[in-house]
Amino acid sequence: MDAKSVVTLELPKILERLARHCAFSASKELALALMPSPDPVEVARRLRRTTEAKDLTSSRTNVSVGGARDVRERANQAAKGAVLSPADLLDVRQTLISGRTLARLIGRLSHQFPLMAEIAERIEPCDALIDTIANAIDDDGVVRDDASPDLRRIRRELETAHSRLLDRLQRIVQNPENARYLQESIVTQRGGRYVVPLKVEAKGRIPGIVHDQSSSGATVFIEPLATLDLNNRWRELELDERREVERILREISGMVGEAEGDLVETVTALAELDLEFGKAEYAYQIRGREPLLSDVTEHGGTHPYLNLIQARHPLLKQEEVVPNDIFIGPDHHIIVITGPNTGGKTVTLKTVGLLALMAQCGLHIPAHDGSRLPVFDNIFADIGDEQSIEQSLSTFSSHLTNITRILEQATERSLIVLDEVGAGTDPAEGSALAQALLQHFIDNNITSLVATHYSELKAFAHGTERVRNASVEFDLDTLRPTYKLMIGLPGRSNALNIAERLGLPAPIVERARSLISTESLEVDDMLEDIRLSRESARIDQRLAEKDRREAESLRDELRQRIAGIEDERRAVINQTRDEARGELDHVQEQLREITRRMERFGGKREEITDIRDLLQRLESELKPIAKVAPRRSGPQDEALRNRPLQVGDLVWVPSLDRTGEILEISGADAEVAAGSFRVRAAVRDLELRAPSNRDKQPEGARARRQTSRPDITLPRIETPNMEIDLRGNSVEEMLPLLDKYLDDAYLSGMPFVRIIHGKGTGTLRRAVQDELRNHPFIKSYQAGEANEGGDGVTIAKFAEQ
Repeated sequence: MDAKSVVTLELPKILERLARHCAFSASKELALALMPSPDPVEVARRLRRTTEAKDLTSSRTNVSVGGARDVRERANQAAKGAVLSPADLLDVRQTLISGRTLARLIGRLSHQFPLMAEIAERIEPCDALIDTIANAIDDDGVVRDDASPDLRRIRRELETAHSRLLDRLQRIVQNPENARYLQESIVTQRGGRYVVPLKVEAKGRIPGIVHDQSSSGATVFIEPLATLDLNNRWRELELDERREVERILREISGMVGEAEGDLVETVTALAELDLEFGKAEYAYQIRGREPLLSDVTEHGGTHPYLNLIQARHPLLKQEEVVPNDIFIGPDHHIIVITGPNTGGKTVTLKTVGLLALMAQCGLHIPAHDGSRLPVFDNIFADIGDEQSIEQSLSTFSSHLTNITRILEQATERSLIVLDEVGAGTDPAEGSALAQALLQHFIDNNITSLVATHYSELKAFAHGTERVRNASVEFDLDTLRPTYKLMIGLPGRSNALNIAERLGLPAPIVERARSLISTESLEVDDMLEDIRLSRESARIDQRLAEKDRREAESLRDELRQRIAGIEDERRAVINQTRDEARGELDHVQEQLREITRRMERFGGKREEITDIRDLLQRLESELKPIAKVAPRRSGPQDEALRNRPLQVGDLVWVPSLDRTGEILEISGADAEVAAGSFRVRAAVRDLELRAPSNRDKQPEGARARRQTSRPDITLPRIETPNMEIDLRGNSVEEMLPLLDKYLDDAYLSGMPFVRIIHGKGTGTLRRAVQDELRNHPFIKSYQAGEANEGGDGVTIAKFAEQ
């Protein structure tokens, strides 16, 4: 990548911010050294790794490189024979433990995160070295007594010698005969040997060796001859201990030196993993998304090959920056941006260039899902005042020198962004030069974004294929730019209008207008008319969209009412049939009882025969009524009820407790429109309520119905995930996302959900729990367990439906 343009587009500032999210020095170095790749395969791999890191850190909130340190230099020193300190060895041990823990965690999830697992596989466990260091050095950096048998023996003897020495000295200072010679009855140390403080005038009263004298000269510190051998023995054992400790450290350091290759590979892998975690955290901070990648030569196709949706410059305050849609293709690969100063032209140019660089570094970009970027072989930028006093170059000369260098290197797979092209010289010549540059970009199929004030370039862009005008909006009422980019519309000159609004005397303004050519004024008026027309069209579109939503809502409400009335009608019919069947059963039982009694008590055979004939006639008359029975809600035709469900059938959806229309059947599942929702349900769980109109209408009527039906698509709600990640959002941004997610999850029949808000300052957690406390669908909530994310996660349970 062009190094000068990388700095111009401020990628190093992005990398500095990325480095702040890295946990140790090795990964910070990788972040600061990160450079865009021109290889599409490598870029796709980098972006996918960042996405995996985001998914991993959101599902495992405690994942990190732990207390890893960059111990590569210390391993190199050990390989050369240096003896490492206990602190250095503890850093080696902690780094190896962090690597082993992380490798095991990611290894278990390799099917979910294959690219992260690929890095983790390079981590060497070095279990023997970990155990050796742990057995020899405690957590405070002290070599353990049991690091070797000799050290254990030496320290035991050292403790005995020390106790005997102090005991002998205490007897000396506590002897009443010596009390008048001592300055104080204490034992102290001088030069590493134990001594007692003796008054200078009593020198010689206690035989011994003088080691020091006080600053006042009143006290001398002597080592009594009675303790000389004990002191010597204690010092000898101290030296033995020091030599044994050094031998142990040298031995372990040798093991570190032998494992230098494994340590270097482990630290490198940990640094790469931590860099991916840093990318994930930075993506959360800027609300970044993974862009889609397209071929840089696709601008001749039918879709935009560069399409940034609601893109934001990542170095500006995210709550203040105005997002913009920026697209190139299918009918153009050059954009000419015009508009007032400080209106956002330069920010737009930098946004496109910087986001392209970020994507090719593997960073997610601050834009909406669906944004698309090509992988450029190089990205060039000429932005800002390039005047060089040292080289005696004017602004124009400096710009031209830079552009010349760019033209020598640019290809049809490159991106060029130029700010104020042709500025700094005579306007007529600068405009002609700018047009010639644009024609060169057209002839060589070079993707370009150019900002300019030249009116001639507006006309050039309007009348030239593969070039498109764009402008930054300016509000004349407030005399402020709106920073909104409008592609397809050139910017209008507002200098005279601004001067007039700011109080410049009217005669001067009118005089200035009279000096402007009629054609220029007509063009300005035309541009203003186009702007007003587009604004009016946008308003009409919003109103039409509002009317469409209201119509859909009314239609859904009517459908629900009709379905409810039909349900009530069927319920009444079924209840009436139940009552009729009960009365019929009662009458039939009474008739059978009469027949039994007559046969039991006897009578004339003729009379019995007549009564039996009467009863048989009554029973035959009741048989048609007996066939009436309560029916399930659904079609009256038995064959139709038993046929398979079809698209268009009205069915009962138990999970939603409402009726819906089948839109699509795929295998054992069906997609059903129920009110304003679209859900998927198992076909076996659906109950037919009314047949499709296609079963009731002739083919011609069905065709007329299909062609006359409005082309309106109901909004679709997919079954949501069991968790939602709200990190990186403010409270105001989070609340509507959480509210919609809870509604969707409740309607999908979920028993509980997992809400990831992170720990941080706790603001987001409190806002989430306040919302859950007052939500009608939530029965209870609690913080996640340690293995679920702890205080960074809240588990919410739904009330029974």
